[in-house]
Amino acid sequence: MVALNAKLSAALGDRTAKALNTAFGYSTIEDLLRHYPRRYVARGELTDIDELKDGDVVTILAEIVDTNNRPMRGRKGSILEVRVSDGKKKLSLTFFNQAWREREMRVGRTGLFAGKIGTYKGARQLAHPEYLLIPDGTDSDEAAGEFAGKLIPVYPATAKFPSWKIGQCIRTILDVIDEIPETLPDQYRGDLPSAHQALHDIHLPESHLAATKSLERLTFDEALALQLLLARRRHQFESLHTTPRLFRSGGLLEIFDNNLPFELTAGQIEVGNEIESDMKSQRPMHRLLQGEVGSGKTIVALRALLAVVDTGGQGALLAPTEVLAAQHFRSISATLGELATAGMLGGSDRATRVVLLTGSTPAPVRKEVLAQIKDGSAGIVIGTHALLSEGVDFADLGLIVVDEQHRFGVEQRDALKLKAQLPPHLLVMTATPIPRTVAMTVFGDLDISTLTELPKGRSPITTHVIHEVEKPHYVERAWERILEEVGNGAQAYVVAPRIESGEKDGDESREQAHSVESLYQFLTKGPLKSLRVGLLHGKLPSDEKDRIMRSFAQGDIDCLVATTVIEVGVDVPNATVMVIADADRFGISQLHQLRGRVGRGSKAGLCLLLTTVDEQSAAMERLQAVASSVDGFELARVDLDQRREGDVLGTAQSGSRSQLRLLRVLRDEKIIEHAREVAICIIAADPELVNHSALRDELAMLERDERSDFIEKA
Repeated sequence: MVALNAKLSAALGDRTAKALNTAFGYSTIEDLLRHYPRRYVARGELTDIDELKDGDVVTILAEIVDTNNRPMRGRKGSILEVRVSDGKKKLSLTFFNQAWREREMRVGRTGLFAGKIGTYKGARQLAHPEYLLIPDGTDSDEAAGEFAGKLIPVYPATAKFPSWKIGQCIRTILDVIDEIPETLPDQYRGDLPSAHQALHDIHLPESHLAATKSLERLTFDEALALQLLLARRRHQFESLHTTPRLFRSGGLLEIFDNNLPFELTAGQIEVGNEIESDMKSQRPMHRLLQGEVGSGKTIVALRALLAVVDTGGQGALLAPTEVLAAQHFRSISATLGELATAGMLGGSDRATRVVLLTGSTPAPVRKEVLAQIKDGSAGIVIGTHALLSEGVDFADLGLIVVDEQHRFGVEQRDALKLKAQLPPHLLVMTATPIPRTVAMTVFGDLDISTLTELPKGRSPITTHVIHEVEKPHYVERAWERILEEVGNGAQAYVVAPRIESGEKDGDESREQAHSVESLYQFLTKGPLKSLRVGLLHGKLPSDEKDRIMRSFAQGDIDCLVATTVIEVGVDVPNATVMVIADADRFGISQLHQLRGRVGRGSKAGLCLLLTTVDEQSAAMERLQAVASSVDGFELARVDLDQRREGDVLGTAQSGSRSQLRLLRVLRDEKIIEHAREVAICIIAADPELVNHSALRDELAMLERDERSDFIEKA
């Protein structure tokens, strides 16, 4: 008998273990047992050939309808063509110089055929496929374990390691595996199978019901592991104590509110009240603020920072890029006006000091800023990852605001927390709307506030998709629209997916994408030569990036050609039009973020998405979704529905138990809700899982493999 954590070679031998490691990266028995079937085919239910797509690596169940062995033209050898059918459509299997296969490829036989779908002379085919013919007769069925059950599992496979070979390996392991420890307490199991039974039935189900129940149990296990992690983290937060930060009258916050040139939205007031309630508690605030692009999150965060300064504390705003950090520094300083002039000549005696610290801050300035942070004279500290570095010491860090939280992991947030004398309050912000189930699954340790309305005066944004090949005159019109907008006193963005033309794309089968450098050359010598055009990308020196953004914000640049460095936080109300080249290279959420840079003032916004992709492609479907809706929450659901779950919930180490193989946060909402309830009950009664040793071991492995970091990328 072998244990789950045993090496594959212990049950399968060195050669097969090496092949599995090469094909899938697996090394242990559990790795392979967690390689679940993609689907099942029932005996007699042939694969729908019409659903097969060019380039897919497939395993199909089909019937042989005819064979034809013929000599090759102009060269020695022969071609064996075998045609298989699902009863409606046919698919060709081709074998070169293997005429002997015709003897076993008898018409009427059914088999599993695996390979990569290709097209030859307009017809789909499998060239040199792997295959396994289903034996005729009851006795031979019993002898061939692959077909002993009514349901045949079909696994994610490679051309060299087809589905049935995976199945053979898994059946070998199931025959020798130790009893799998039960992780779920009996009172929460209901009608779900045991852990051991579920892992057996997912691979060798006797019925569709058995397969369904095992899938439900294993999916629940994944959801429960995540929810236990979050519930225990939340329990740990609730046991911490910090300095209450009471909002006081007559302070900076009250003066700031009285001087605001606009009214706060009802949502901003409501979220402000939630933050005030959190911060006056001895338990540290741990809140996520999500809101549409331009919904006014920064004002909400600034009010919280001022409230902390009013108590004698300091606030830190952590931004993911230097461009965004500099933007925050400029906008917050400008918004505060004289309230940000403490220590300056002629500065207000009621003011605080706002400082900026990034990796590119010059040494003399850095030294001065570090001193102001340490002695507490800097009330609001804005920076990038540089704030996490050694030597950045706060006098009294009371609040951390993390902007665009998906760019930071838990460990990075914790590194900044350690710079406080007592656990600080935490406010993390995102402009990427989060569906409810993602919020439960990824941010279950946070209280969540949502801003849904836009501030008064914001203008609508119209979005259109332009196919560069089919409608080149529309592309010319796009450049004309920029000229017209600039002629009316507005400004524009042109966005491209890469900096230089020679950069590797990662998908060599596609045409090379536009670069900002090539577009800049084209536009300044061609359609936009009469304008003041700027170039901005991540490889420019920090001071140069800052100078360009400042020039654009001041109106000295008419059109900014940029990469996604302008994706978040950049606020230039005078910008009204954006052209995104190769828009299909960006995800839905990213496109929504990018277009949020226009229409931020009183003038209507226009976003034009340029592409060369096929009209029927999934990429075009994404672009049309963005063009048809400005509802970020609806787009987030569409985005999530089209993406791999790992992209949403963080990247797991290959082969780790904690990797999410089954859980789908949109499909499995009820399972997630149930798992959350169970996890809260378990942790409330037994925070350290003393009485749940199997669950404790499971959670320890999850924390070790993932370092508790499920917030790294959404």
